[in-house]
Amino acid sequence: MKLFSLTLVALLLAAVWTESWGLSFRSTYSKCCYKFVKNISASSIRSFKYTLPNCSRRAVRVELLKGRKVCVYPEEPGFQEYLNRQKLSNAVV
Repeated sequence: MKLFSLTLVALLLAAVWTESWGLSFRSTYSKCCYKFVKNISASSIRSFKYTLPNCSRRAVRVELLKGRKVCVYPEEPGFQEYLNRQKLSNAVV
């Protein structure tokens, strides 16, 4: 019983400590990418977000027009084409 209580206290302290640093046990991994899509079409991208700096790989989380979310490398040609189109449309407006 003492071991159980000690473990519970340790977990609670860890939870409080991570919350005080603005961290979450779930948030880091849920916003990182581990599987990547290749050959994405620029015209199928609705929006994007870069992954957090503490993720093991630099990546971009892309939302497609149909609502599906996938991960791509920032250097992916289709994503780069999307960025160039966005820059051009912002420059014209």
